[in-house]
Amino acid sequence: MVVIGEKFPEVEAKTTHGNMKLPDAFKGKWFVLFSHPADFTPVCTTEFYAMQKRLEKFKELGAEVIGLSVDQVFAHLKWTEWIKDNLGEEIQFPIIADDRGMLAEKLGMIPSGSSITARAVFIVDPNATIRAIVYYPAEVGRDWDEILRALKALQISDKHGVALPHKWPENELIGDHAIVPPAGDVETIKERMEAKERGEIECYDWWLCHKKLEE
Repeated sequence: MVVIGEKFPEVEAKTTHGNMKLPDAFKGKWFVLFSHPADFTPVCTTEFYAMQKRLEKFKELGAEVIGLSVDQVFAHLKWTEWIKDNLGEEIQFPIIADDRGMLAEKLGMIPSGSSITARAVFIVDPNATIRAIVYYPAEVGRDWDEILRALKALQISDKHGVALPHKWPENELIGDHAIVPPAGDVETIKERMEAKERGEIECYDWWLCHKKLEE
């Protein structure tokens, strides 16, 4: 089972858009891979509909999206056809048909005692490093807006060297500010307090400082 910080495993995948080699198919890009328990199921249908509605928002962040389950490719194709005909949304991202469960097992997507995938989400950066992993049980559908938030937060963290607070950018304590990494030595504490005096950052204490990010 892979963990955050590891490279995404190299695999050949059969998808609704043809055979793909991962992570090479998204080389130099962020991508979000998510698994669902099964085609033609109610919660999964709501998730796919919602993901397609937000697909352009992921693309605006430079990220591609790809789904996965252990269903066969013809089932994916028929299900997405049903979604288009009955719900009015054409699923435009590829879906992996992992009918032997090989990739799902590598990624730890199959719960103990189960033969279907969990609701797992992997956010992978342009260097093919896994940056976030989220799991949901079959009974609970995902919130794609939260996955979008996490993706954007990771990108901002990489760019500015900051951390992002709970519910950013609508945090109850610091609003849309970003958290300055805690000081690790006495000299840095002094520098932080001087920066606070100059109005460059705001602090509750030297270990909890924050600032407005420049556009």
